[in-house]
Amino acid sequence: SDTSKCEETNGIYESVDDWGTSYYYRGAVNNNWVKFAGFYWRIIRINGDGSIRMIYNGTSTNTTVTSTMINSSKAFNPSYNRSEYVGYMYTTNQQHGNTTNSPIKDVVDSWYSSNLASYADKVSTEAGFCGDRNMASGSSWSSTPSSTIYYAARERLFTNKTPTLKCSNSNDLYTTSSSSKGNKALSNSVGLITADEVSMAGGVYGQTNQSYYLYNNQYYWTMSPFFFDGFAVVFGVFSNGSLIDANVSNSTPSVRPVINIANNVTIKSGDGTSDNPYIVI
Repeated sequence: SDTSKCEETNGIYESVDDWGTSYYYRGAVNNNWVKFAGFYWRIIRINGDGSIRMIYNGTSTNTTVTSTMINSSKAFNPSYNRSEYVGYMYTTNQQHGNTTNSPIKDVVDSWYSSNLASYADKVSTEAGFCGDRNMASGSSWSSTPSSTIYYAARERLFTNKTPTLKCSNSNDLYTTSSSSKGNKALSNSVGLITADEVSMAGGVYGQTNQSYYLYNNQYYWTMSPFFFDGFAVVFGVFSNGSLIDANVSNSTPSVRPVINIANNVTIKSGDGTSDNPYIVI
C-alpha cells in the first residue's frame, strides 16, 4: 500500500525492506500482542525474511505506564557536540563508522544479556536495525559543521512524508556477524525502533496521536538521526505520541528494546489480542 495515503487507517500494510516484502501494523490495532521470554511485546512488522519485529511493552498489557520501557530515563549519548554522536555506534571523524557503542546501545545490550540471552535461539540473527546516517538533500556531512546539517530521515518524515523500511547504507544497518546483510557490528540481536517505523505505525512529527499502538504516554528514543546544529539530535517519540527532535544528551527519554523473532519459531497459541496474546514457545 502507499504509506502516504493511509494516515487515518488501522490495519496491516505492506512495504519493501532490505529482505523483501514487509507487512507492518498501523494505527489502533489490538491484534499484534506477543508474550515472549516473560515479557509482553507489540509486533511492529513482519520482516521481508519472515522474522517478526517487536517492541517491548513490559510485564503486563498496560500500555500507558513507565514499565512499558526498560529504563525510565537515559541519555542517548551524554556527548553531543559532534555529529557522530547521532550514531547507535560511531567512529570519530567518520559519517558511518561503527567502532564505538553509544551509551544507549550499552543499555540495550546489557538488558538483552540479562533477560533474553537464554532465549537467543528464538531471536533472529539475520534481521537488522537501521540507524540511517545519510544526509538530506542539500546537506554535506561534517563532524563539526559550521551550519545545521539534516539527516535523510528528516527529509523523509518532516519534509516529504515518505517513510521507508529500506536502509540505503549497509554500514547503518546494524546486524550480527551471522547476518547476510548490514554492518555485522552487533554482538546481540537487539536495537531500537526507527522513526520511519513510528511514522508507518501512525506517528507524525509535531502532531499528537494517542490512538495508535506505539503510544504509551511516555517519551522514548528511536535510533534515527535527525539533525546537527551544534547539538546532535535524533528522533524520539514524545509522551503525546508525536515524533519529536531529541538532543542526544537529554536524559529524559526512555528505552524500548526492539527484537526480531526468528522466522522458524512456532507460535504456540493466541490470537494476538491483549487478552490472548500470541505465545512464543
